[in-house]
Amino acid sequence: MTATSPSLSPATIRHSPVAWLRKNLFNSWFNSMLTLVLGGILLWVAYSLVNWAFTMAQWQVLSANLPLYFVGRYPSDQYWRLWTALALITLASGLSWGLFSRHLSVLFSRGVLMGLGGITVLIVLVPMPGPYRARMIGLILLCTLAAWAGRLWAQRVTSLGRWLSLAWLLSFFVTLWLMAGGLGLPAVSTNNWGGLLLTLCISVVSIALSFPFGVLLALGRQSSLPIIRWLSIIYIELIRGVPLISILFMGQVMIPLFLPEGMRPDRVLRAIVGMTLFTAAYLAENVRGGLQAVPRGQIEAARSMGLNAPLTLGLIVLPQALKIAIPAIVGQFISLFQDTTLVSIVGLLELLGISRSILANPEFLGRYGEVYLFIAAIYWCFCYAMSLGSRKIEEALNTDT
Repeated sequence: MTATSPSLSPATIRHSPVAWLRKNLFNSWFNSMLTLVLGGILLWVAYSLVNWAFTMAQWQVLSANLPLYFVGRYPSDQYWRLWTALALITLASGLSWGLFSRHLSVLFSRGVLMGLGGITVLIVLVPMPGPYRARMIGLILLCTLAAWAGRLWAQRVTSLGRWLSLAWLLSFFVTLWLMAGGLGLPAVSTNNWGGLLLTLCISVVSIALSFPFGVLLALGRQSSLPIIRWLSIIYIELIRGVPLISILFMGQVMIPLFLPEGMRPDRVLRAIVGMTLFTAAYLAENVRGGLQAVPRGQIEAARSMGLNAPLTLGLIVLPQALKIAIPAIVGQFISLFQDTTLVSIVGLLELLGISRSILANPEFLGRYGEVYLFIAAIYWCFCYAMSLGSRKIEEALNTDT
């Protein structure tokens, strides 16, 4: 009998920059021409964009309307409530960052430091009042300190994850209370919410509600009970066959018709209900794909250990299904965040709606490039952050190696 030699990973081949260019961009005459043509087009676009940004663009439209972009017509004397809510979310985010990084050898790697430095430089360059700039930089410092403290805490207290989940749940309700008022704070009507504040409110609440609803629909579609299975199938297929804008209009127009006279839900609440119903149907199909990808042997092994059906589902099947479906679920959440622009059609002034109202101001007529480039950068930052977060969660949950 011969001993089995341990498997070795293939050696990594490092190429010099010149060798990499020859191999990937100039390895044939056709690829060389294609590289030169596309490189020339990209350089021309980059030069035109930089030339426009520094010589022709009028960025005063941004500095003059920053409060409208971020909070709409929210009363200026109540801004402290929004800064407090933002500080709470930043603190929880930093602690979560430290928790996920507890097994890493270095928390602030070179890439992380470059990213924090880039964000700080961007804050300094964006035209905004000095106090706002100081608070934004203070939030970055709070996040980094919370990440450092959270990493130390997570290495000593193994139950930090449960406490952080409770902290996120409490911060959600505290943030809503700070935004809307009541219980000692002056009430602020949702009609005054707008811009990025309204976009994030609709996105976060819709994501929080649609996720459990979508999981229940996916389980219902896999149920052995015919009534539950067919009701889930009918709901999913019916909602997926209707455009989102139709559901939003039905929510704004039809929901009050089914309620008693004088009972008219808030317009923001109706938009959230429409977004939740629509997203849950698509999310259910993503989770169903994850459920079907779990090997049958996992269920049989759980039953051989004496686990009943609910425990098998909750402890064995569903965690693996959600782990498999993370990319599709996060893609659906990113789509929901982008779809919030549709609520401007039903009269809610979210980020895109506020931009249109600014462009209707005679003082800023024709400033389409500056306005739409700014909100495109905001959407890209949030979508990329969600994508990056999902990749980090996948790496943390990876048990294949």
